[in-house]
Amino acid sequence: MEPKQWYMEYKIHKNRPGLLGDIASLLGMLGVNILTINGVEDRARGMLLQTDDEEKIELLGKMLTKVENITVNKLRPTRLTDILAVRHGRYIERDSDDRKTFRFTRDELGLLVDFLGELFKREGNQTIGLRGMPRVGKTESIIAGSVCSNKRWTFVSSTLLRQTVRSQLSDEEMNPNNVFIIDGIVSTIRSNEKHYNLLKEIMAMPSTKVIEHPDIFMRESEYDYDLFDCIVELRNTPDEEITYENFTTAGLGDDF
Repeated sequence: MEPKQWYMEYKIHKNRPGLLGDIASLLGMLGVNILTINGVEDRARGMLLQTDDEEKIELLGKMLTKVENITVNKLRPTRLTDILAVRHGRYIERDSDDRKTFRFTRDELGLLVDFLGELFKREGNQTIGLRGMPRVGKTESIIAGSVCSNKRWTFVSSTLLRQTVRSQLSDEEMNPNNVFIIDGIVSTIRSNEKHYNLLKEIMAMPSTKVIEHPDIFMRESEYDYDLFDCIVELRNTPDEEITYENFTTAGLGDDF
């Protein structure tokens, strides 16, 4: 059986001396490797574990119920959010109603870039939506995530420096391994037929597409919500409202 990673998180009721050592010793006797360990949120500790024997994890969970001063909150196969929680010491906020929506604020750009970088490393077809108000750091985060994943990025449409509406791409730019960056407003409202034909070709490719302003993209195109594997929201502050009510079709300019 191939080694598999697991995530364990436990809440500490009393952080007595030697507590971590006792748990590490238990894992050592079971032959379960500790890959990473860090504090997660308030008075909790997260561990990335590795073993080729699933029964050892089941036994570990039963044994830890008898350890005083802690309560095991999570013991499961590793998810991306678990890996990032251990790296950064906190969980990414998710929408309670829509579980594929993840929320970040501008002071969490490091966490967002790491999150995007891990998503971009995945092979095959995926579409990521990125919501946010002007100048919050959307495009910059996508580029930084591409760098972290060692992927090239290709602008299909953008307003980062000036309005970009591509009608064709070179063979190198059309590499399915690239990260394709699409401005949902520019591509659907401010483009031409040649651009839209290129867009449809890219959307059909088995590659990573990141669409800024996904709500406008869905409203003005043939694509719907089911297209997106996840939606990322980036705000200046946690209570900032992401809205397009003050912008008309004619006034959608380079602020976006």
